[in-house]
Amino acid sequence: MDIRLLESLIIIPSFFAIQFFTVLFLKKIQKKYNYSSFRVRPILKIFNLFSFATFIVILIAIWGIEQAKLLTFITSFLTVVGIALVAQWSILSNIASALIIFISHPVKLGESITIMDKEFQINGQVIDIGLFFITIKNDENEKILLPNNVLLQKATKISV
Repeated sequence: MDIRLLESLIIIPSFFAIQFFTVLFLKKIQKKYNYSSFRVRPILKIFNLFSFATFIVILIAIWGIEQAKLLTFITSFLTVVGIALVAQWSILSNIASALIIFISHPVKLGESITIMDKEFQINGQVIDIGLFFITIKNDENEKILLPNNVLLQKATKISV
């Protein structure tokens, strides 16, 4: 049997096992800190994205890409990701913001908030916190999608 096939057969179930145990770990954290399932979902999506990318890179390495070329690709990719995480309007900035909102932001689902802005204030109830957007339902029953990074950048008033 080819060694590459054997390594692939080890990596594939390992990937699914890591995914399974991550879900269990996040459910344990959700219970411990009394988080809503909607608050855990973005973190699981981020982890799935990065673990899948790692899985693909490992499979590519197993099946014959030269290590020097693979290392160059990985470092180039991580550099672009790092720069994008700092960029204000980047999609990756919204993903990083979702992670920050999950870990330390006091906004929770069902709360009424006001996003303070010079030109236009947004009032409403938080109905979803996703990977890229927070969804707010206003008094006119309209859904407003607000990028996660805007929530972190603007002053937010939480009504109790």
